[in-house]
Amino acid sequence: MDRLDTVFMQLASTPVPAGLDAIDVGVFAGLAASPAHGVRRGAGAATVAAALVFGIAGATLPSRDAGAISLTPLASMPPLSPATLLLGGEQ
Repeated sequence: MDRLDTVFMQLASTPVPAGLDAIDVGVFAGLAASPAHGVRRGAGAATVAAALVFGIAGATLPSRDAGAISLTPLASMPPLSPATLLLGGEQ
């Protein structure tokens, strides 16, 4: 661990290259020059509203209960064995 600490200390003491100092200026200038691409606020609000409606409806509407499958280990062929699933329940 001492060697890793030494490497990090050396890295921290080295000066930052001049090219890295100005790299963000070019990025921000490019972002300011290009027109904004993306979704308008109305479309974004409609998407959020639709997600809320579907989420609330899915949480409140009653659903059909799923029947439980017996997983008894002493059955002749378990209901979830690959052979049963591939044959579609036919033997």
